[in-house]
Amino acid sequence: MSTTDSLCTEPPARTPRAALPEQTTSEWIKFRSVRSTVWTTLASGLVPVLGAVFVAASGSLQADDTVLGGSLTLTVVAQMLAAVAGALVVTGEYSSGTLRATLAAGPRRTTVLAAKATVLALVTYGLALLSCTLAYGVGGALLPDGKYAPGEPWPALFGIAASFSVAALLGLAIGTLVRHSAGSVATVIGVLLLPSLFGPLLGDARRWVAGVSPTAALEKLTQSSDASAEAVGSLGAWPSLGLVAGCTVVLLLLAGAVFHRRDV
Repeated sequence: MSTTDSLCTEPPARTPRAALPEQTTSEWIKFRSVRSTVWTTLASGLVPVLGAVFVAASGSLQADDTVLGGSLTLTVVAQMLAAVAGALVVTGEYSSGTLRATLAAGPRRTTVLAAKATVLALVTYGLALLSCTLAYGVGGALLPDGKYAPGEPWPALFGIAASFSVAALLGLAIGTLVRHSAGSVATVIGVLLLPSLFGPLLGDARRWVAGVSPTAALEKLTQSSDASAEAVGSLGAWPSLGLVAGCTVVLLLLAGAVFHRRDV
């Protein structure tokens, strides 16, 4: 057999497939290279601290508020920003067309989505834990000594940070399904707010419906005086976070299935 014949009979080279660690590194580089995602994520970390300063300066707390709840008053807004950042991670690639290059480098779509989820979860958790702990410290330093109960920050702050990660992953799932930035952002905000708004109207089902949003778990964990059973469901803080996390995992799996089958 000639050299030419042997070359012709060689099997085609396989396209290398990036494993999860390599794909995660790639997603981290992209994450910190896109300004919209970076600034939205940084804003989610800055808002709780600014909120603690504002609440302490305004003297707007009620007598039954705690230092923890008062200091973290604006964490709901920050959590929404984290969810928006999660949506932008994937919709930004759809709008710019770079998702094709991403899938060419890593054809395993489940690995790509898992890498995006890993980066999002770790970044939002670490930033939220640092930001909310700092906000609690700032609130404790600025609020009058002894006027408000301190609350129970530990382990609540770990759960609060986890709720940010859940919100970001929820945004990622919605962004993967919707694919358009404006539509994804509107859907994310609706999903976060509507359960708390409509839950009280559904009778005995309110404990499940009103508590199915990350904002409900967040308000319970911050021990806010406004986190009544009628407003955010009658489940406890940690069961509410577990329920929300479970629903988010289901939605993320659905998004992964759709992402795997759909053309870019």
